[in-house]
Amino acid sequence: MDAHHRLARWLRENQEKVDRLVAAAAFVLLALPYVLLGSPVEFMVSAALVIPLAWRRSRTVAAASTVAAVSIGQLLINQPPVAAQLSVLVMVYALAAYAPRWASLGGVGVAAFGMVAGVAQFGLNQYQTGIAALPLYALYIFFAVAVVLLCWAFGDLARNRRLALQALQDRARRLEIERQQERDLAAADERSHIAREMHDIVAHSLSVMIAQADGARYAGAADPAVATSTLGTIAETGRASLREMRRLLGVLRNDDDAPTRPLPSLADVPDLIGTVRQAGLDVALTWQGTPRRQLATGAELTVYRVIQEALTNVLKHAGPRASASVSLSWTGRGLEVAVDDDGRGAASDGGFLDGNNAHPGQGIRGMAERLKLYDGTVETGPRDGGGFEVHALIPYTEA
Repeated sequence: MDAHHRLARWLRENQEKVDRLVAAAAFVLLALPYVLLGSPVEFMVSAALVIPLAWRRSRTVAAASTVAAVSIGQLLINQPPVAAQLSVLVMVYALAAYAPRWASLGGVGVAAFGMVAGVAQFGLNQYQTGIAALPLYALYIFFAVAVVLLCWAFGDLARNRRLALQALQDRARRLEIERQQERDLAAADERSHIAREMHDIVAHSLSVMIAQADGARYAGAADPAVATSTLGTIAETGRASLREMRRLLGVLRNDDDAPTRPLPSLADVPDLIGTVRQAGLDVALTWQGTPRRQLATGAELTVYRVIQEALTNVLKHAGPRASASVSLSWTGRGLEVAVDDDGRGAASDGGFLDGNNAHPGQGIRGMAERLKLYDGTVETGPRDGGGFEVHALIPYTEA
C-alpha cells in the first residue's frame, strides 16, 4: 500500500486525534505569539477562536457557536480581527460537511453577515470615506462573502462524498448479508434434499428387509430352503442400500473416488416392482400411452422416488394380504402416476396424509417437494372402498 493511502486511512480512522493536533498547532501558531508580544486580549481572543477546532467534527454545532460568539463579541467591543479569525472559515466548512442542514445554512449566513460587518467596521481607514470609497467597500464585501461561500461549497462537497461513501458501505454490508442468507438457504435446501434421499433409500430398503424377514421367519419352519432364499434377498437388498448410501455420502464428501453410477430412472421401475414383490406384496404394473417428449433426468428420478415411497408406505401401513397397483399414463400434459392399494388404509396408522393433505409425513412431504421442483402435483388420501391412493402428475419440461 502506498504511503499516501496509509496516511489517508490513518486520518479517517483517527479523526479526533487529527482535530486535537490541528487545534494544538493553531494555538501554537496563532495564539501564543501574542504572549510574546505582550497582548493578553488578543491572546485570549485567539485562544477562544482556535480551541473549539478540537471538536469541529464531534461537536460541530457547539464549536461553531463558540467561534461565532467570540467573533460577534469582537464586533461589539470594537476589537480588530486577529489571525485566528481563520477558524471562522474552518467552522463554515465543518458545518457544511458534518452538521445538520439547518446548522449548515444558518452558519454560512452568520459568517457572511459577520464578514460584511467586519469589512464595514475595520476594512477601510479613516481616510477612505464618502462616495468614492463605496466601490472599494463593495469589492471587499464581494471577496469576503465569496471566500465564505467557497468554504461552504467545499464542505458541502465533502458532505456529499461522505454520504455517498456511507451509502456504498451500507450497500456492501447488505449485499454481504444477502449473500450469507443465500448461502444459508442453499445449505438448508441441500440438507432437505439429502434428507429426502436418505429417507427414500433407508425407509424403502428397511421396509423390504423387514417384510422379507417376517416372511422368512414363518416360512423357515416348514421349508428351510425358502428361508435361505429369502435371507439371500434380504442380503442383496441390504447391499444395494449400502451402495446407495455410500454413493450419497461420497457426494457429500466431494470424494473423487465415490461411485458415480446413474441415478434411478423410469427404466428402473420394473426392477423396483420386482423387489417389492419379493418382499411379499402383490403389485401390478401398467403402462399406458406414449410420451410426447422425454422427461428430464431429474424428473424421471422424481417419478421413481414417488413410486418407491408410495410402495414403501403400502408395505408399512397396508397390513397383511394387501395388494397394490402402479399405473403410469402418458398424456398430453405429461406423466400421470397412480399408486393404489386395497389395504386397511393409512388412517389406522397415521402415517399418511389425511384426505385434505393436512398432516404430511416425511415421505409425503418429500414427494410434494420433489414434484414441485418440476411443476408437478401430488394428491393423496384414503380410498372410498378402503385402502389408500397416491396420484401424481409431472408435466413435460417445456423448452
